[in-house]
Amino acid sequence: MSIGYLLNDVTLLFRKHFDRRATRFNLTRAQWRALKCLHMRQGIRQSELAEFLEMEAIAVGRVIDRLQAAGFVERRADPNDRRCWRLYPTERANAVAEDMEEIAHGLREDATRDIDMADLQHMIDVLTRIKENLQALDGGAEADAAILPSSAQNR
Repeated sequence: MSIGYLLNDVTLLFRKHFDRRATRFNLTRAQWRALKCLHMRQGIRQSELAEFLEMEAIAVGRVIDRLQAAGFVERRADPNDRRCWRLYPTERANAVAEDMEEIAHGLREDATRDIDMADLQHMIDVLTRIKENLQALDGGAEADAAILPSSAQNR
């Protein structure tokens, strides 16, 4: 099995088991991710949230609409820009965030059971290097595009 498929399978399994454990909160994964981001970055604009979540602004808007209707998010006018809203988690969201962190912690413990801490740290180090290598490819592609003649870029 290739490393890409293995990483994808592990990610899917983490998501599946997290979703199972979190069903009592009636939050979708997208809603949970938005709440987690807001918990850590209170007062960000909706466009900034979309960037952090790597989602389209319209989709994030729908997620925030649902979270606001459920009492998890509060929109406040931006004092510097009347066109923007600042997003804040409510007390209800903060209480759920703590519970969700406990679920995530328990899942990580279950997933890494019987794995030596040194092995886990080595895996994290290797995955971090792989991530850095792949991110460097992004920078290389942009640099390549900048130096190629426009006729070559359009091929």
